[in-house]
Amino acid sequence: MAYRQGLDAETVLQAAIEMADLQGVEQLTLAALAAKLNVKTPSLYNHIKGLPDLRKQLSRRGLVLIKEAMVEAVIGKAEDDALLAAGFAYVIFARKQPGLYEAISSLPDYEDPELKEAGSQVVLFLLRILEPYGLSEEDALHVVRGFRSMVHGFASLEHRNGFRMELERDESLRRLLQTYLRGLRIAVN
Repeated sequence: MAYRQGLDAETVLQAAIEMADLQGVEQLTLAALAAKLNVKTPSLYNHIKGLPDLRKQLSRRGLVLIKEAMVEAVIGKAEDDALLAAGFAYVIFARKQPGLYEAISSLPDYEDPELKEAGSQVVLFLLRILEPYGLSEEDALHVVRGFRSMVHGFASLEHRNGFRMELERDESLRRLLQTYLRGLRIAVN
């Protein structure tokens, strides 16, 4: 295999994202990635530090993109409508980018500063959505944790074919989020 002109860190990461989305992040290997890029495996080390570094990059990119998806979904919305839109954006991201979502769900190093920062940005965004509810910081963080548990659980069950009934999944998600929002309203008042 000859050196592939134009190969850079972004090209390597994009190829890894494609592979992870098709096969799963755990099945991603440097040998398979090199084959996809038509290079020898050692050539990848010009652009990444190894498989752990690549997985970290996938996790970071996933966190950045899921936040962007939620931000875009909530533009022009507030309070319940914003949280509902963020919840749908979260699950839709998991549907469209299952490998990146898997990378988010299995962060390789919770203490890595880049991953910590990217994760913090997601939390801060959700906290901003919650500001109109007038919650204390601690209460708002509990709401964010509950919100993430719900949408992650839904996305994970859906990904693993846990919803086999002939029933509209988006309607189930809507009802789940609306029930959570009603509970939040009761807790706030």
